[in-house]
Amino acid sequence: MKNYKKIVLGFVLVLFVFTLTSCLPGGGNYHPLKPAGFFTGVWHGWIAPFSLILGLFNKSITIYEPFNTGWWYDFGFYISIISGFGGIQFFRKKKG
Repeated sequence: MKNYKKIVLGFVLVLFVFTLTSCLPGGGNYHPLKPAGFFTGVWHGWIAPFSLILGLFNKSITIYEPFNTGWWYDFGFYISIISGFGGIQFFRKKKG
């Protein structure tokens, strides 16, 4: 039974890594005729720490997509950075 759990955990881990790295900013998925939008900005904000680490080893990966729609991409990126890293503490309940 323990081997089964290790296999499932390994499969989930590999799937998680592929999901995170499939849409990295600066990877060539977007161009001036097809820029990244709001929801892409949200996604790139959530995976920014992983993009930063991977960008140390691969210079084509950045934490911010250069071909974006402008303000809406920035808004999605910023909102996900704030909410993802605990910046919206005013709306959270305090313990005890």
